[in-house]
Amino acid sequence: MRWEGQRVTEQDGSTVAEPSLLPLAGLVRTVRTPDFAGITFHEVAAKSVLNKVPPTSSMPFSWTINPFRGCSHACVYCFARKTHSYLNLDTGLDFDAQLVVKINAAEVLARELARPSWNRDHVALGTNTDPYQRAEGRYRLMPGIISALAESGTPFSILTKGTLLARDIPLLAAASHAVSIGVGISLALMDPVLAESIEPGTPAPKARLALISRLRDAGLPCGVMAMPILPWLTDGDESLDQLFGALAAAGATGVSAGPLYLRPGSREWFMQWLSAHHPRLVSRYEGLYSSGSYASKEYRDWLSGRIRVFRRKHGLTAGAGFFRNLTPTGSPAPATPGAPGAPGRQAPSDARTPAPVQAALF
Repeated sequence: MRWEGQRVTEQDGSTVAEPSLLPLAGLVRTVRTPDFAGITFHEVAAKSVLNKVPPTSSMPFSWTINPFRGCSHACVYCFARKTHSYLNLDTGLDFDAQLVVKINAAEVLARELARPSWNRDHVALGTNTDPYQRAEGRYRLMPGIISALAESGTPFSILTKGTLLARDIPLLAAASHAVSIGVGISLALMDPVLAESIEPGTPAPKARLALISRLRDAGLPCGVMAMPILPWLTDGDESLDQLFGALAAAGATGVSAGPLYLRPGSREWFMQWLSAHHPRLVSRYEGLYSSGSYASKEYRDWLSGRIRVFRRKHGLTAGAGFFRNLTPTGSPAPATPGAPGAPGRQAPSDARTPAPVQAALF
């Protein structure tokens, strides 16, 4: 069932579609507003916010929170595109522009965290769609989510491309006194022209570098997910040297890097983009990904070697380290930022000593 055919009215400066029968539990209303041209918000009242990760998953966490479904970052390669097909929406333009918003996320989360059965396991945010995409500026869900996690004694991590995170740095710094937190920025390329083409809704690379520095200056850890590295587009020595050098200069506490992953749902959308912008590479990508979602083993091994070279050159720790200083339930709270052993930003040095990493997201 599609979203068309809803009757719309004007309400508080927004164009609102009245609720109709949709394959979406808890739908409250559908909203379009001039401030977000081309984007439709489907506001839902969620019954649950904590998502249990399947025990067969290789992810090093058991719970996730996704305040949104769909993402206006519109990254052509996004692996989460397939999830929109579960709503009878397409994985291309609909994923970018038809956003589901859990408007009661903070309230529901607080109730879930208050249950006697909650064991304060680590909770990961940003594993599916970005919690700091532009919509967060309208709905302000994250402050309540962060507060609920911190007040319940639940350690958590955030992965984002959104510089809107800077708004919540004081809140995150305060939360770090109560629980262990990890913060990661997703940044895999430095070319602003390519970034605008393949990640059209994201802040520019320089803006994300500045965010890394702001987080480190606030005494917070900040790892980087340098994924995806794009074959024949961003995997050359010059590109990798520039990327890792910039991350080191910004103060990144560790970097995970790897090649493009083409899951069904995102593969078709990415290949359409590639055909339009880099047609000479289409056949090379088809050969490289002929066995499935992963690039060939030979390519992955080669890229891993080049990544090690430039990571080592710039003194960066392997692994984004989102679980840095993860404190088990019942252990003392993490060190105050700036105290000995705390993850504050290091003073500039020609020979930066990477902070130790207990575990990495990937």
